[in-house]
Amino acid sequence: MKPGFRGAMTWLHDWSGLVVGWLLFVIALAGTLSVFRSEIGNWMRPEARCCAVDSVTAGNAAVGWLSRHAARSPAWYIQPADARSATSYAVWTASDGSYAQKWLDARTGSPSTVRDTLGGDFFYRLHFELEMPFPWGRMLAGAAAIAMLLAVITGIVAHRRFFVDFFTFRAGKGQRSWLDAHNLLAVTALPFHLMIAFTGALTLANLIMPWGALSIYRGDMEAIRKDLYPAAIDRPARGIPAPLAPVGPMLRAAERHFGGGIAQIAVLNPGDAAAVVSVTSAEDSRIGIQRQTVSFDGTTGRPIAVHDEKRPALRTFNFLYALHTARFGELATRWLYFLCGLMLTALIGAGLILWTEKRRARRQGFGFALVERLNIGFVAGTPLAFAAFLVANRLLPSGLPERAAMEVRVMFWLWGAVLLYALVRPARRAWREVLAAAAATCAAIPLADLLTGEMRPDSLHIATAIFALSLAAGFARAAAHKTAAA
Repeated sequence: MKPGFRGAMTWLHDWSGLVVGWLLFVIALAGTLSVFRSEIGNWMRPEARCCAVDSVTAGNAAVGWLSRHAARSPAWYIQPADARSATSYAVWTASDGSYAQKWLDARTGSPSTVRDTLGGDFFYRLHFELEMPFPWGRMLAGAAAIAMLLAVITGIVAHRRFFVDFFTFRAGKGQRSWLDAHNLLAVTALPFHLMIAFTGALTLANLIMPWGALSIYRGDMEAIRKDLYPAAIDRPARGIPAPLAPVGPMLRAAERHFGGGIAQIAVLNPGDAAAVVSVTSAEDSRIGIQRQTVSFDGTTGRPIAVHDEKRPALRTFNFLYALHTARFGELATRWLYFLCGLMLTALIGAGLILWTEKRRARRQGFGFALVERLNIGFVAGTPLAFAAFLVANRLLPSGLPERAAMEVRVMFWLWGAVLLYALVRPARRAWREVLAAAAATCAAIPLADLLTGEMRPDSLHIATAIFALSLAAGFARAAAHKTAAA
């Protein structure tokens, strides 16, 4: 570690950023795409584009389908279609004890007319679960968020010319250019970087530091759940068959109470005399999510519990969580989050490359070579893999068994191939070739739409155009660097 306070902070900034940098790059890019989670889902399920209806109609249709195809399940959980999402999402417990999930047509409730794909939910889940079993992925993402917050704070301390760097960028200067780019991206969206790192760590704090709640409740997880969700009615099944009352009137009554839309419908013990239907309110235009829940007796439709969340601690948490997810925002706000997310992703990528540029003139050992190859595999390979996931959605046959899982496998297979390719190719050639492949794959997304007859300009096409142009610029710079060196 370097002597002096600023020197120590610079050392800590460099190494805390490097150790989790590749993971943070993936988390940041997946989170950036999650801003348009619903829109990506609509694009990946083109069959449902014409079918978006109000949440009451969509919820009623989903309950009707589940009543016929999951009647023996002890619980159904439904996110009905809304103004942004053209499909409903249903989860229920299968006969073998595992969870089953389907995306359902908003009008008919049937999954048969909608292709099997994870849609934008894949990026949303990857952002904080990393395709790992619970709770390990979330714990790793939370630890990475803490490391990112540490890197941002130490970066501020290490900066000598904080405001001057906002107006400074010297192109074509090698290491100096990468440092200028890193500083410019950091300073331009600094409030966003601080907010997203802090709120990201906070949303997963109970997994990273669970000792407070466990100590107060003496390990009674059921008591914790009841205090967090007091409107949740959890009564055991009585074993007496009874038909479920019409759900539509319950949903309309809940909407009148909320004064807005519906986010989730939970049906416990369907087909039993102890059935309960719980309806949770949707987010609105306010930053602070005001959660409201109304529970009904499933056999009579009579309200049995109402809860409007007014506790200061939970309202503060909901405010910070809403800041992180931006679900309150209109289209302009989501685009602002998207662009700031791209700047954060580029900031992390520039920092990783800067680490190698600083050490390029020195003796280059195994550590330097490993970091440089991992930079290629993640900084250039991640956009390539994500774009391949979207292209696979268009090119894989609609009736392919386990189609949603196959889209994810295509992405990871290609990503793994890129990492291996980066290990065996000379670094400069690998940079150019992987960047070129990533730009071409991004450009192939609207072309795949054109081939399949689904070409409709939307947010996804604009976003992929930004990616394609950025990666093409990176390829052009790498090619020009080779020419200059020659």
